[in-house]
Amino acid sequence: MGFDALLTKVKQAEEALEAREREAVGRWQQFSHSWRAAWTPGRIVVVGLVSGFVAGRTQPMVAGGGGGLLALVRTFAPLLAGLQAGAQTAEAAKEEVHEEVHDAVRQATAAPPQGLP
Repeated sequence: MGFDALLTKVKQAEEALEAREREAVGRWQQFSHSWRAAWTPGRIVVVGLVSGFVAGRTQPMVAGGGGGLLALVRTFAPLLAGLQAGAQTAEAAKEEVHEEVHDAVRQATAAPPQGLP
């Protein structure tokens, strides 16, 4: 395989990477739009009322800390677990794209040159 063929493979890999990047940006924009659309004024009020109720039900934190902090952590533990799961999913997707790009570059550069003595 000649130098020109290797350059062609590298350009193809770069184009594939750019296409994936555009796709990821498009999906992020779609997610961002749907996230904002989901937060209607009524839902914001309901979430505010629920969070106010939960905050009122937990014991107010005493000046030196105490059991109130533990109850607050227990209340928000499922939310934190969901955020962590989302972060792990995003990290796995990033790693997958990263590996695909490296594989494409390795394939483009690993082919031995042909036609040389």
